[in-house]
Amino acid sequence: MFTGLSAFPLTPTDENGIDERAFVGLVSRLAAAGVDSIGALGSTGGYAYLSREQRARTARAAVEGAGTTPVIVGIGALRTLDVLNLAADAQTAGAAAVLLAPVTYQPLTDDEVFGLYETVTAELSVPLVVYDNPGTTHVTFSDELHGRIAALPNIGSIKIPGIAADDAPARIAALRAVVPAHVTIGVSGDWLAAGGLLGGADAWYSVLGGLFPESALAIARVAQAGDQAAAAASDRLEPLWALFRRHGSLRVMSAAAELLGLVSSPNLPLPLLPLDPASRRELDAALGELGLAQLT
Repeated sequence: MFTGLSAFPLTPTDENGIDERAFVGLVSRLAAAGVDSIGALGSTGGYAYLSREQRARTARAAVEGAGTTPVIVGIGALRTLDVLNLAADAQTAGAAAVLLAPVTYQPLTDDEVFGLYETVTAELSVPLVVYDNPGTTHVTFSDELHGRIAALPNIGSIKIPGIAADDAPARIAALRAVVPAHVTIGVSGDWLAAGGLLGGADAWYSVLGGLFPESALAIARVAQAGDQAAAAASDRLEPLWALFRRHGSLRVMSAAAELLGLVSSPNLPLPLLPLDPASRRELDAALGELGLAQLT
């Protein structure tokens, strides 16, 4: 579950609620494609914009749509009490694991971050993925903090930010030196993921995989085999990566899902807005150029 490709789909949402039918369709596509796990309610899943009830319903829908594919459910929230409630809901829904970012408003000390994970893992019956996402949470994990948290019960994996290919082997080796052997290391930052996998990461926690699982799987499987062709396969997707960097991957995947006819519009919770028309046309052209404009 914590190796290979973990695909993170969009949660189609408007001001009336979640389009559960479309969401289940997205999840079912991933399971049919053979991804190793499905990450529901991650950043691409818009977890921070949803109520507890909406997140519980989404977790149940994800497990239903995934069949036998393991589902990792995001449980991040500002207050520890809310995280505990969301963890309970995810486990009741049948989640195989949970994903926790230290969501903040006030800056957190290392002891506060550790205390969050210590409290939550003590109550879990499923493994937890530590979500290291400083660009969003403004929490910077030192290797020492990662080591302290990874030694807690029920820690299964660490999701780290993307790493430049030249830096990946040393970065991953340094992190491995401070975490238990059973804790896997997964990378995000899709345009950097091939380099991370070739540099020794165990998993790719992928936005691309949430809508284009075949393309992401092709990169992941080649990289897992140590084949440098994975880097070239990733580089081929640069028109898409450029849009990710410019607009954020969530907005790009939202528009792409619309262009494929998998979701309706609007599908992002306000105040998030869709891509502007010019960028949407650029995305449409990129999908056509890359052979991603048609459903497989």
